Amino acid sequence: MAAPAAVEGVAVTALRSVFLRVRQAAERAGTQTERVRVVAVSKTKPVSLIRQVYDAGHRCFGENYVQEIVEKAPQLPEDIEWHFIGHLQSNKAKTLLGGVPNLAFFHGVDNEKIANHLDRAVSGLGRNPLKIFVQVNTSGEASKSGIDPSDCVHLAEYVKSHCPNLLFSGLMTIGMRDYTSTPENFKTLSNCRLEVCKALGMAEDECELSMGMSGDFEQAIEMGSTNVRIGSTIFGPREYAKKPQN
Repeated sequence: MAAPAAVEGVAVTALRSVFLRVRQAAERAGTQTERVRVVAVSKTKPVSLIRQVYDAGHRCFGENYVQEIVEKAPQLPEDIEWHFIGHLQSNKAKTLLGGVPNLAFFHGVDNEKIANHLDRAVSGLGRNPLKIFVQVNTSGEASKSGIDPSDCVHLAEYVKSHCPNLLFSGLMTIGMRDYTSTPENFKTLSNCRLEVCKALGMAEDECELSMGMSGDFEQAIEMGSTNVRIGSTIFGPREYAKKPQN
């Protein structure tokens, strides 16, 4: 179903506003705007709307459901840098990677099992290594995926040493929905990065941080995020009537 032209125009305007806010937040943080990747999260939105944002010059998009991304990606240009965000059932790894050859990042490795499945799927398909973020549950909420902060070094080391087809690229988290503890959540992830970099012998700029969404991305950038995942602020409210399954 095509999105109305008026709505599509709003998305492009919203994207430009987001980039302005990103630049301002980066300036406050004393970092370069180019170091912040804006992932436009397009879940539940039609291909036509994504195409409008693409035509405005954006190339980085994210999805949360396997069914959606494998349906949308073949209908869109191959130079899009796709990001898969969130929990993935291990038996869907090959479907995801086979259906989206231009999947560049996976935000959400939170156990050795999913790391192994992704590693084998990449190898079996003969595709380039997949960049991954280890997901950390910094809020302690049972409803969120992610490892405990105390386990982040172990999982990062496991990916580096046992998954040759995956590239450990950094850490990812989701702050509390009501944002009351967002600064604390983001600080926890930053501390995890220090521990991981020390253990793996990495420079801090080699370990990215994926944190911050529509309601808190400016604060996330000010606290060191290099990837912000922005959906509704760009595309408008989501429609969950036909929520796909992973």
